[in-house]
Amino acid sequence: MPGLPDHPRAAFSPTLLPASAAWTALALLTALNLLNYTDRYVLAGVQPLVQRAFHVNDERMGALTFAFFVTYMIAAPLTGWLGDCFPRKPLILAGALLWSVLTLSTALVHSYGQLYLRHALVGIGEASFCIYAPALLSDYWPAEQRNRILTIFYLSLPVGAALGYMLGGTMGQAYGWRAPFYAAAAPGILVVVLAWIFMREPQRGTSEHLVSELLEPSRYRATLTTLARNPAYWTATLGMATMVFSLGGISVWMPTFLYRHGHYTLAGASQILGGITVVDGIAGTWLGGWLAQRWLRRNKAALYLLSGWSMLLAAPFALLTFYGPRVAMVPSLAMAEFFLFLNTGPLNAAIVNAVAAPIRSTAIAIELFMIHALGDAPSPRIIGWISDHSSLRAGLSITLVSLIASGILIFAGARYAPEVDAAIV
Repeated sequence: MPGLPDHPRAAFSPTLLPASAAWTALALLTALNLLNYTDRYVLAGVQPLVQRAFHVNDERMGALTFAFFVTYMIAAPLTGWLGDCFPRKPLILAGALLWSVLTLSTALVHSYGQLYLRHALVGIGEASFCIYAPALLSDYWPAEQRNRILTIFYLSLPVGAALGYMLGGTMGQAYGWRAPFYAAAAPGILVVVLAWIFMREPQRGTSEHLVSELLEPSRYRATLTTLARNPAYWTATLGMATMVFSLGGISVWMPTFLYRHGHYTLAGASQILGGITVVDGIAGTWLGGWLAQRWLRRNKAALYLLSGWSMLLAAPFALLTFYGPRVAMVPSLAMAEFFLFLNTGPLNAAIVNAVAAPIRSTAIAIELFMIHALGDAPSPRIIGWISDHSSLRAGLSITLVSLIASGILIFAGARYAPEVDAAIV
């Protein structure tokens, strides 16, 4: 092409950081993500005690999650723009510091209104971190490696959630509902300090195949205009939104469901759910990432196909959890969670691969807005409302519909999957 050098990748490639910097960043961001989910799920683990302390019904407890995600969604568009225009490291650390301090402040509230306000403000801090961290990692590794890297990063989700459940239920039962929030806050502040000292930020677009973007910018979805008509991005995003509707509702209400319908103690329910979450989360997330990586060698749509199947396979086990005999409740829950976690790395990799570096933070911000607006912002409150008027079992049943819808949407996106360099997969 006239005007381009013979070897344009060499001419346009940004300066690469050493591999040690990439792995250091992955370790620190994964640790922060683990603590992010620990902080988020402490409340779910201690929820029945908080309900008794503030004399609130199920719908009002569900409204706390709604408040969190409303501020999360409001903050997301602005934080996405900031991430595409300014260095992301200080933005990541500011968000992590904010949510850690607010987690600490939860132990000091004395009314439902104060708890509601605190829960709403946490959404600002978490929106910053959850948008910038995947975008930053995507600048360390090329598209064909991101499924592998994001699988490692998102392994922290089930481990963090399990720690949150167990910390909340066990410490809450032994020392009162405030104690777990003190214990959850301190590690986040420590990791923020370590990340400030040791983490380096790569140049934006370092890992991209820049020649392809220069020659075919619309194909590689490098502008917001092309994002609006990008089916690979939107089918994955909407499929994740319907999945998050189910996962968000189940994760908030399952400790209470085991406590009420399984007749477990609060500590027992949180320990069972925490154990299932950490084992299934690690096994499912790792296996899903490994299977998708191998499948990508033969089929560019592997990230979508594996994610779609995981949704459809989770649905019958969720049904058995809600309506089967008590003896089947825990094994069925374990199988449902295992299949849900299979798609963690692949589906997130599909979303970041569907867009190019110049708009990646904004695209992730829009994706997060959509998945929470349609997903776990409304679902806990809807489930709580149905529970108040019928039963918690009936409320959780609506998640079955969204699991099936998620599988259908993700399968629809398989035909639009972008190419990856199979030689490097």
